[in-house]
Amino acid sequence: MFAIYRRVFGYYLPYWWPTLVATICTVLQTPFNLLKPLPISFLLAEVLPSMTKPEHGLVLRFGDFFSYSLAQWTLPQIVVGCSLSIVVLHLLSAWINVVTQMMFYKVGLQGLLSLRTDLYSHLHVLPLKYHDARRSSDSTFRVAYDSQSLETFYSKFIFLFQSAKDLVSYVAAMWLLDQKLTLLALCVVPLMVITFRVFAQRIRDNSTRISEKESAVLSQAQEGISSVKMVQAFGRESHEVEQFNVAARESLAAKVHMQYTAMYSSMITATLLMASMAAVCWMGGNHVLGGALSIMSLMNITQYMNCLYQPIDSITAVGWDLERAAGAARRCFEVLDHGNDVPDRSDAVAISGARGEIDCENVAFGYTPERRIISGVNLHIAPGQTVAFVGATGAGKSTLLSLVPRFYDPDEGCVKLDGRDLRNIKKASLRDQISIVLQDTLLFSTTVRENIAYGRANATEAEIIEAAKRAQAHDFIMAMPGGYSAQVGERGGHLSVGQRQRIGIARAFLKNAPILLLDEPTSALDPTTESAIMQTIEELMRGRTTLIVTHRIATVHNVDKIVVLGPGGVVEEGRGPELVQRGGFYAALYHSANLGEHGVAAPQAAAVS
Repeated sequence: MFAIYRRVFGYYLPYWWPTLVATICTVLQTPFNLLKPLPISFLLAEVLPSMTKPEHGLVLRFGDFFSYSLAQWTLPQIVVGCSLSIVVLHLLSAWINVVTQMMFYKVGLQGLLSLRTDLYSHLHVLPLKYHDARRSSDSTFRVAYDSQSLETFYSKFIFLFQSAKDLVSYVAAMWLLDQKLTLLALCVVPLMVITFRVFAQRIRDNSTRISEKESAVLSQAQEGISSVKMVQAFGRESHEVEQFNVAARESLAAKVHMQYTAMYSSMITATLLMASMAAVCWMGGNHVLGGALSIMSLMNITQYMNCLYQPIDSITAVGWDLERAAGAARRCFEVLDHGNDVPDRSDAVAISGARGEIDCENVAFGYTPERRIISGVNLHIAPGQTVAFVGATGAGKSTLLSLVPRFYDPDEGCVKLDGRDLRNIKKASLRDQISIVLQDTLLFSTTVRENIAYGRANATEAEIIEAAKRAQAHDFIMAMPGGYSAQVGERGGHLSVGQRQRIGIARAFLKNAPILLLDEPTSALDPTTESAIMQTIEELMRGRTTLIVTHRIATVHNVDKIVVLGPGGVVEEGRGPELVQRGGFYAALYHSANLGEHGVAAPQAAAVS
């Protein structure tokens, strides 16, 4: 727990100066808070009863510590003075409170901003293995909601300091009035500590459970809404609603349990405080009857007790809030503590102008230790060579492509670029040498122009338009309202699948890198558009090392080399015509594809991806 506190406050060290100023202001507020009960007690215990007496010599006292004679004041003046004092003391205390709270609030938000930025940044650095194993909505929940625990920590700790400061000041004031009553009032503190320790772990566990359940609700909602077209197509609306209802009910149950625990603990705390108040009133009444204590002093003590128990109760409530925040903060630090499985080595170098020679030496990889996708892969790809990967679904074609930009690192062996192990190259510079067109083109919710220029933010308008023309995208872009300034919608929702794919290809054209990775680049295009795009892609391939994954055998049959992947690794490699003559696995795929093109059932075509 203390480790979490230490890390939380590490985010506020850069803001120590405003925190110190606000803390000093908080201390300056203390005298005004201590003086607040005096005008009321003096008015009720001394001034009003004296009006029935023919003579009076009123003295404002605070035990034996402070006294002030009011002989020169008339009773109406004293009443007005007491009433005005109540307002003045409140305004002075409130003004200081506003200043300090705003300073603390701003610092709290600055720390929250720092944590959110760190979380978001670290999530982008973490390798795909991390994201593959988790729902994206869970990471979103940690950035958007769990991170708010940092502000809770800061604000509650500040409140804890203020409460502790008030507690000490009120105890000191009560001690000056009556020491025995003060000791009796403080007997409740050990019982409060015991209560807190009993319930602390329960509240922390409940808080973690609530975050997990709320994350599940967000996941269910995000998945259902993003797939609403599929849901409606299959008539599964009621099923999705039921799934959401189950997740929401689990979250509700966790919150109810948390509320019950918090209320039960608060009830015990309040009972202890009231019992202590009753004991002080009993003993204080006896002191007044015995002449050891004045009525005004007893009234001051009871008012200070109310003030005293408020910070004690607040400290307990703050403790519960901190335990709740600890569960959420732990989820944030779990992300920040997760190591990068694909790190830049300390001696890694930046590269530029890669020739594009790629070698795989005894490469083996699996997403989990129990699930090996490829093993024993040995390949040599010469600079400027075009290599196509074909094979059955799950053979590891896209996985092998993902090793080149170091989305993953191989479990065994190595991948080299121009004779250098990729792990000895800085990832940023490596990826600068690579253009990628993924099977599912992802567009951001911004303009067409910004999506095309995503890989080259400094590209000129002419370069963006030229890239779009080469990708056969310029015409439909100009037909959109706003042209290149048109918004594509969330995940490119305003565009068709084929249009999104062409925007992705234009993005690769614009980057103009020496290595080109194509993962089903024409999968969403009609035959006419595919033919036009392939002609442009072939032009782009010239002089560049190109790795392409496709299920359309005809588009890659005549490339420089075809690598056929089967269970565990490479089954065949060579030029298309040579592989057909061998009569092996590729030949079966090739003939099946040709039969499928002529309208005849192709029994193995479904296995090609």
